[in-house]
Amino acid sequence: MITQNLLSIQASLPKNVCLVAVSKTKPIDLIQEAYNAGQRVFGENKVQELVEKHELLPKDIEWHMIGHLQTNKVKYIAPFINLIHAVDSLKLLKEINKQAIRNNRVINCLIQIHVAREESKFGFNFEEIHELFSSNEFTELQNISIVGVMAMATNTSNTEQISDEFRTVENYFHILKSHFFKFNPAFNIISTGMSNDYKIAIEEGSTMVRIGSSIFGTR
Repeated sequence: MITQNLLSIQASLPKNVCLVAVSKTKPIDLIQEAYNAGQRVFGENKVQELVEKHELLPKDIEWHMIGHLQTNKVKYIAPFINLIHAVDSLKLLKEINKQAIRNNRVINCLIQIHVAREESKFGFNFEEIHELFSSNEFTELQNISIVGVMAMATNTSNTEQISDEFRTVENYFHILKSHFFKFNPAFNIISTGMSNDYKIAIEEGSTMVRIGSSIFGTR
């Protein structure tokens, strides 16, 4: 069933959209099945679980940290993480940079934009991002690479609201690209959309979707 679900979703995605298979809470054998079906990008939201799976599964897997990341946990994933999605503070960026230096790496990051109406969701507003990218403290961080933006829509059945929020993220992405990353081709990711809203996200410019339950089933 996992293979069938995965192949169906892969076939439905435009060529420019990267699929992150959200494997959080899923056992090794199910992730291995998805791997055997050709999936190479997986997302986890708990550091300990991510580290354990990295040790047990094939080393050509591209691991993404998609959950809220505490600064004291960065050191555990810094040696191998491919992309950190939910960067929501300068403090976290500094710690990622510090651990990247220790591991002689440049770590890819996405800036999390807060567009949802729920206060419980993390992220910068647009003014805060502009202030961050304009600061000397940010420009001194040489071992991180900001490769795009990430956001979560409001948990609602109102598809017009979801579309509007994802459209806002795409607009912010293009403004940031023109202001701060005009000559940086690596800044090219808009990570929006999950199992319940990824089709809307793609319509509104998403280039990376995070899909779990539609592949692996509900918990």
